[in-house]
This record gives sequence, C-alpha cells and structure tokens, in this order.
Amino acid sequence: MDKTKSLQSSGQNESPAVGRNPLFSLGAVVATRAVASHLAQHAVSPHEVLSQHQCGDWGLVDPDDAESNNGALKTGARLLSAYDLAGERVWVITEGEDDEGRRFSTCLLFPEEY
Repeated sequence: MDKTKSLQSSGQNESPAVGRNPLFSLGAVVATRAVASHLAQHAVSPHEVLSQHQCGDWGLVDPDDAESNNGALKTGARLLSAYDLAGERVWVITEGEDDEGRRFSTCLLFPEEY
C-alpha cells in the first residue's frame, strides 16, 4: 500500500514570501498519508511551509542541521527542515541532486515515519 500522497498545486501563486527567492527546486512534492490527513483535518496548506523550506528557512532544526543544509545548497546534498504544523512536528526533506544537478522530490512526513 502506497503511504504517500502527491500534493497538487493550488493554482495560486506559490512563490516565496515577498522579497525571498527559492534557493533550489523541490521536484515532485509528496506527503505521507498521515501528514496529508493531518494537514487537511486542520485546514493547513503545505504551500507556505514548502516556500519557507525552499527559501532556506529551515524551521526548528538544530544549528548543526541548519549548517548542514546551508552547505548542502552548495554540494547538492539532502535538505531537511522541521516545522510545527497544527500541533505536530512535520519534517520536509528534499532529496539530494543527481549527477545533472536536479532534485527530484520533496516529502512531508512525521519524524516517526522516517
């Protein structure tokens, strides 16, 4: 059974907050069924948190993880952010780049689902 759900674009402007530019591509965005259900239940749109992640606001990660993320912007390694959404911690993970510098996917999941 597939435990992820693709998140479709709302058709609205999903660009980062005014004055902020995306630092990397998200690729295909998916969420585990549990996170998708949680966000829907609490009427939380994932688009703002994805924008924060994409603009380098790593949320609640510790300083070492934030430093690793900043380095990963240069090396193409995996990126991890953490946010409290409707009372639950949600991780946002963007996979590392392939040999051609592309990032293919970003996943929203609960830490215990990792």
